[in-house]
This record gives sequence, C-alpha cells and structure tokens, in this order.
Amino acid sequence: MTLRVTVDIYSGRPNPTIELDDRQSADLLDRLAPERRLDDTEAVPPTEPVLGYRGVEIEQIGEADAALPRTFRLAGGQVHGRGLAHATRDAAVEEWLLGGDGPLRDRLDVDTEFFALADAGRLSLAEKFSPVLLDPHIHVLFPAPCACSPLYEPAWWNVPGRQPYNNCYNYATNYRTNTFAQPGKAAGAQYTQLTSASVRPAALADELIDGGAATASTCPARGTWWPW
Repeated sequence: MTLRVTVDIYSGRPNPTIELDDRQSADLLDRLAPERRLDDTEAVPPTEPVLGYRGVEIEQIGEADAALPRTFRLAGGQVHGRGLAHATRDAAVEEWLLGGDGPLRDRLDVDTEFFALADAGRLSLAEKFSPVLLDPHIHVLFPAPCACSPLYEPAWWNVPGRQPYNNCYNYATNYRTNTFAQPGKAAGAQYTQLTSASVRPAALADELIDGGAATASTCPARGTWWPW
C-alpha cells in the first residue's frame, strides 16, 4: 500500500507531492485512523478557499484501507472526505507529518522556510475553523475600467476539467491554458523570485497592462486574447 501526500499550500504553483513507502504509509494510516465522528457542533474545514496552507491531501494508491476513502484531506487535526468527518486516533498527526520527525521533511524539494510557513498555517487554520460560514453567494462588485473585464464566473472554472490545471494567474487574466501558467513564462521572461520587483515585469512581458496606467483607451477590446 502506498500513500500519495500533497501539502496544499501554494496558489500559483504546483503543490509539493511525494509518495510514501509501505512502512511510512502504514505508520501514517495508523495515526489517521478515525477515532470518532465529528458532530454538527464541532469545527469543520471552511468551504471557501484561502491563501496559504489549506491542509494535506492524501490519496491511497493500490490496495486501500477500507476505513478511509480513496482520497481525503487532513486539516486542523481532522480528516474529511466522502462520508468521512472524523477526529484522528493521533490528535497530533498533522503536526508530526509536517515536523522534523515526519516523513516529509527530508524528501520534499522545498525551500528552508516552507515547513515553518506550513506549521504556522496549520495552527492558524485550526483556530479559524468554525461551523458558521459566510454566504458564498454574497459578493461585492466594483466598477470595471476596461471593456474587456471578465464576468465573475467562478463556476466555469471550478470543474474537474479546468480547476486542477489552471491557477490564480489563469483566473486573474481570464485565460485558460491548462498549464498552471506563470507570469512571463510564455514570453520567455518568467519571474525569478516571488517578489513584486520580479513578477511585475514578467506579467507586463505577457502584455498585461500596468493597473496604475490603465485607461479605457489602453485596455484591449472585449474578446481580445493575450498571445500566451
């Protein structure tokens, strides 16, 4: 039995993923075993997506443990999936998984700050869990200065054939590439650091328009597509 583990933390880049070996998978499954079902008064993961750490996605590959669905999420010390909303046998399993003794620390190809940010996100997410959620259908609309400004259509993006293959850059530019687009990549000028000084010129290389200089005359006509 093998588990594929993905730390769900990035918004514009693919999330780091590894496959555990048999021993590591068995250890993690033992810690994840459902201890008790959560009742309606207990915290549940928010349905609205947030920036930063959103939990750990786990997929059973090959023979599966029948006590858990094929794919599920660990977040805030709880496991959620199809027909599953439980507290885990090991209440500290998420902290262990992201910590120095867990199987991810030495195997994920990430920068030195990754695990510190993930652990801070884990604590923040646990604190914010609440059964009272904002109505996802209430939105604040702002006047659009450009004729080409897209309609607010999240439902068009959030389907299996689009959402996993496009990111916030695709959504912000209203351009589906199915490649997890990156600022400047198609223009041969991709950013080198996640800083405004690096990302801004990369986005402008993709023929985006500087917001501070945008006017009705400089914006493209409705229906105009960027060439990347």
